[in-house]
Amino acid sequence: MGAALIRCASRLECVALHGAVDNSECGRIGEDAGIASGIEEAGVPITDDLAAACNGADVTIDFTFHTAVPGSIRTAAQHGVAGVIGTTGLTEDETAVVHEAAAKVPIVWAPNMSLGVNLLFAMTRKAASLLDESYDIEICETHHRHKKDAPSGTALRLAEKAAAGRNVDLDRVAIYGRHGDTGERPAGEIAIHSLRSGDVVGDHVVSFATEGERIELVHRASSRDTFANGALHAAQWVGAQTPGLYDMQDILGLS
Repeated sequence: MGAALIRCASRLECVALHGAVDNSECGRIGEDAGIASGIEEAGVPITDDLAAACNGADVTIDFTFHTAVPGSIRTAAQHGVAGVIGTTGLTEDETAVVHEAAAKVPIVWAPNMSLGVNLLFAMTRKAASLLDESYDIEICETHHRHKKDAPSGTALRLAEKAAAGRNVDLDRVAIYGRHGDTGERPAGEIAIHSLRSGDVVGDHVVSFATEGERIELVHRASSRDTFANGALHAAQWVGAQTPGLYDMQDILGLS
């Protein structure tokens, strides 16, 4: 994702790459970020010093691992730099740090930066609000074999939107996969399933099915540039906001 962000940023006149930060063990510290990302030289060396990279920056964009987020967003907030976070799988304690930072700087945090997926969130909530419990809701996500968390943050957000549309508590109606003698499907259940396969960038399907018909809302990502462009769109938007926690729904006016 870091390489995708750098490639996509190079095509935008309104965005300038100020720093590129990676783990000290990545083996590319000191390399030019543009060359490392497969484009021409950017004049920005890869560093493991986020604090130094924040000096003079307007926004940080974080696609890392959940354990790295608290330290990164604290550092950004200490430097008065707004944040865009695309990392998922945070624990309650890690999430609390994001909320603390959002009291100091504006932060966009979304499980999926794709504009299309965020439209899917809104469509899922609307469909769930219009279709009663006679319509079974099944959510299926597919990602590449290297993805570490399941279900995906996007699938979880889709389930949250479906539950909100029906005005029910997701924890009460959610089921994650099925195995064994499960009996008949209870009315009102919201099911989430995860597949891991090959190099799939990200597929999400939300199905509303009843006797005689099935409605499917589908989003398939074929390139990580989709998420990078969404994150860059968020970065341009968040810099003009007051401190607080936002998501892509706010940017698109879908909240």
